[in-house]
Amino acid sequence: MAATSPRPKTESQRAFHARMRAQGLKPVTVWVPDPASPAFAAEAARQSRAIADSPSEAEDQAFVDSISEFWNDEFWAET
Repeated sequence: MAATSPRPKTESQRAFHARMRAQGLKPVTVWVPDPASPAFAAEAARQSRAIADSPSEAEDQAFVDSISEFWNDEFWAET
């Protein structure tokens, strides 16, 4: 695979990065699963089936229901 040269930074990118570094921050690349990927959908379905088939499914669902009150529209409207 041929090495590619990095794209030149615009002046606004340089200024933004300088401001962030001045605040003691540094850029970090984070790779996360792509929810549009068929593999992601298959894995989510596999995990959902595993939970549904689990002997502790009812207890697990009760826990999720008990904490769901913290993740409602009112909570997000306050933040």
